[in-house]
Amino acid sequence: MSYELITLDVADRIATITVNRPDKLNALNSGTIAELGRAIDEARERDDVGGVILTGAGRAFIAGADISGLAKSSVEAKALAQRGQVVFRKFETSPKPTIAAVNGFALGGGCELAMACHLRLASEHAKFGQPEVKLGLVPGYGGTQRLPRLVGKGRALQLLLTGEIIDAAEAFRIGLVNRVHPAGELIGAARTMLATMMANAPLALAGCIEAVNRGYDLPLEEANALEATMFGVLAGSEDMREGTEAFLAKRAPQFTGR
Repeated sequence: MSYELITLDVADRIATITVNRPDKLNALNSGTIAELGRAIDEARERDDVGGVILTGAGRAFIAGADISGLAKSSVEAKALAQRGQVVFRKFETSPKPTIAAVNGFALGGGCELAMACHLRLASEHAKFGQPEVKLGLVPGYGGTQRLPRLVGKGRALQLLLTGEIIDAAEAFRIGLVNRVHPAGELIGAARTMLATMMANAPLALAGCIEAVNRGYDLPLEEANALEATMFGVLAGSEDMREGTEAFLAKRAPQFTGR
């Protein structure tokens, strides 16, 4: 599959999706969002992909939406937001781990897309923010919903209502990012983390992601019931038998995803 606004490279079972509009600081327009949707679909479907890294070309991750492409009417704006939400949700619900390697500015839609990934690693030069209020808007790609879930209601409202931009150290302190790395080590660190994850059983990885996504907003009893069901399903898998046999034999497991 060919792309114009992003690149998709696969090596060692890791798909690296790079937003490639460095002259625009990788700002999101409708074409970029559409290609991101196609790329994550391709990564999820390919048998030679076990995990995904999302990053940006040049000095930005994604510096927000392309202002020149903003919708001119309420109906168009709502449709634009919904299309973006559908694409971002594909990263969030991927059964294969997704990591945002935030190499620079992650503002507006860029911060929202990073939050839709399962984990966020940041370079020491990264910047984060939801400055939509400065344009007379609210975030449209899930920022008002994911940010409180990651950092808490109070901190989220502070960032949303002030539109302030924070650095990587502050993003780490409040729990917005998982780790901070020197810029030259960021992609390597993301690949190392994905490799650690992909050494585990694919069905178990997918089960953890689904249990967290589906159970997060359920009452605890219902969420625990969901977990117990998944535990039971996986207990009958070939990967579970391989994992336990390998543990007892003190050897590395050879998981097949079955």
